[in-house]
Amino acid sequence: MRIGLIGSGNIGSTVARLAIGAGHEVVLSNSRGPQTLTDLVAELGERASAGTAAQAAAAGDLVVVSIPFKNYQQVPVDELVGKTVVDTDNYYPRRDGQIAELDAGTTTSSELLAAHLPRSHVVKAFNTIRSADLASQGQPAGSAGRRALPIAGDDEAAKAAVTALIGQLGFDVVDAGPLREGRRFEPDEPAYLVRLDADGLRDALAKGSAGPD
Repeated sequence: MRIGLIGSGNIGSTVARLAIGAGHEVVLSNSRGPQTLTDLVAELGERASAGTAAQAAAAGDLVVVSIPFKNYQQVPVDELVGKTVVDTDNYYPRRDGQIAELDAGTTTSSELLAAHLPRSHVVKAFNTIRSADLASQGQPAGSAGRRALPIAGDDEAAKAAVTALIGQLGFDVVDAGPLREGRRFEPDEPAYLVRLDADGLRDALAKGSAGPD
């Protein structure tokens, strides 16, 4: 599989590195242009290349968005039609500015991205783990205490694809349900940045915010 990366910072580059280790190809991008990714591409080897965000979006069979949330409207739209888009972003008001509907809890950051990408299949994932832990804590399937990561999304096939990828990278997966349930593992929720196995993660998700009725 070829994975496009829109954003190649800590999480994006770590996903790229692990994906290459699992046998995939990656196309990296960032906001500063592909020429700034030369060293990273060289480090990652022949299965890695760099392009613009639009090129990474077009090239990927699955595309990972890992950028400051405030820039979500810069994500290419046409190139992602029909594709699975993995949203790793979190809303941090200090960095992103205040966004009224998120502050009110009437929607979630992933739902805003999905509204921006109405013909894509957005799955929230990789937002509850630090990049260093993502790089170091993966274990083979069936390992005792294997860390689990939550996902949420509205398309079952897209969630299955993301589940398979996360499994290849060394983690179990707990499906929290539709995309709106991603609020249960956003910052400050019990499931955020905590190492838990699948059973522990289910308990933490159950304690998370259900949002307004």
